[in-house]
Amino acid sequence: MNTEFLLQINQLRAAIDDKEILKGLNLEVRPGEIHAIMGPNGSGKSTLANVLTGRDIATVTHGSISFEGRNLLDMSPEERAREGIFLSFQYPIEIPGVSMVNFMKTAINEQRKHRGLEPLSASEFLRQMREKKELVEIDSALTNRSVNEGFSGGEKKKNEIFQMAMLEPRLAVLDETDSGLDIDALRIVANGVNKIRRPDTSVIVITHYQRLLEYIIPDYVHVLYDGRIVRSAGPELALELEERGYDWIRKEADITAESWTTDRK
Repeated sequence: MNTEFLLQINQLRAAIDDKEILKGLNLEVRPGEIHAIMGPNGSGKSTLANVLTGRDIATVTHGSISFEGRNLLDMSPEERAREGIFLSFQYPIEIPGVSMVNFMKTAINEQRKHRGLEPLSASEFLRQMREKKELVEIDSALTNRSVNEGFSGGEKKKNEIFQMAMLEPRLAVLDETDSGLDIDALRIVANGVNKIRRPDTSVIVITHYQRLLEYIIPDYVHVLYDGRIVRSAGPELALELEERGYDWIRKEADITAESWTTDRK
């Protein structure tokens, strides 16, 4: 594996309940890059997010994933989180009775312990929390409550970005973070992502629509179709998909598959 890449996926195949979803996916992400992954429903976008973060929804049957030169598939979900992989859920869950303050303090200090650092003091943690709240424009009324309890859909998504800002991950995977957001909430979420972007932080944005990419400008856009990335280009590809839909990609992918089969004979 080439260590110039933060993330390197090679010929990844994964199944859910014995049905193959990812069918030989390849992707390379350098530090500091933003990659958008678009595609129709059922193409494997959320399966990819689950595989990267170690959720046991999908089973990897073939291929490899390297993260900072290490075998990601050998790591537990907890190890991946400590190493700096963050998932913003499509449908964030509520955790009644667990305050945001205690939740975030525990998460941050677990990461620091993993890196051989001393835990943050109460004053240091509260200072960092104030700074990040201002950065991502989240109301203190939300961070003073239990995790996502009674939050609207938009508030849950804002809270995910706040958590991302606090944890400062090396790789953030945003799984359809824009779903269900109005324009104002979309702008706040996108601005939060942009503000916490650093040269050593990479982001994978999984989305159906181009509108999020008007605010978060990707370095690369990839089309995931039938378990494989069938087309990659710059931000202009998202505009083309918005204008033309996915039918032309489907036809193009079918032709590619047919040509590959013919060449193998």
